[in-house]
Amino acid sequence: MRMYLRWAEKKGFKVEIVDLQLGEEAGIKDVTFTVEGPYAYGYLKSESGVHRLVRISPFDANKRRHTSFAAVSVLPEIEDNIHVEIKDEDIRIDTFRASGAGGQHVNKVSSAVRIVHIPTGIIVTCQTERSQHRNREIAMKILRSKIYALLQKEKEDKIKSITGDKKEIAWGSQIRSYILHPYRLVKDHRTDVEVYNVEDVLDGNIDIFIETFLKKFTSIS
Repeated sequence: MRMYLRWAEKKGFKVEIVDLQLGEEAGIKDVTFTVEGPYAYGYLKSESGVHRLVRISPFDANKRRHTSFAAVSVLPEIEDNIHVEIKDEDIRIDTFRASGAGGQHVNKVSSAVRIVHIPTGIIVTCQTERSQHRNREIAMKILRSKIYALLQKEKEDKIKSITGDKKEIAWGSQIRSYILHPYRLVKDHRTDVEVYNVEDVLDGNIDIFIETFLKKFTSIS
């Protein structure tokens, strides 16, 4: 999360954290945030996939090497003129007390919103706004984007099954490794780009990976 927030800051993009779930012991379990700026989705769509981190865990008293994974999903914001049908009977909306930052207000009022889309099992949570209405509005917007992305992926998979496309750059694939021990290296497995200054990458300087990916896999007609 820090890497992408730093990247967005360097670009001058506007970032809003929509939902943040802390890990049971340490770190972050799940986070959803929006990025607003010129070609934000065009840049960040190359980051979808699984990111692998190898390091000496600061939470291991024996200082052993650990491997952990972070799954990144990048969704475009759906414009109002694109119709995504969400039936009232297909969603369940729950409200609860927000657990994040926001002062005493969020702990006393059930302002947080969780929306479950029953047919797909998609769950969206928003709890950063003080207004329950605003949290519901943001959650519905994200839900529309997720359903739209799911429909697009189903369409792409159907085309691939017909055409036999063997070039697989999809969500769920391991796209990059960040190795901090026993040596230091960040490697993109799709483009073979390697950077040895790991701290620089984790500080948000990821343009070399994004631009190389776009040049290699984006066709311009």
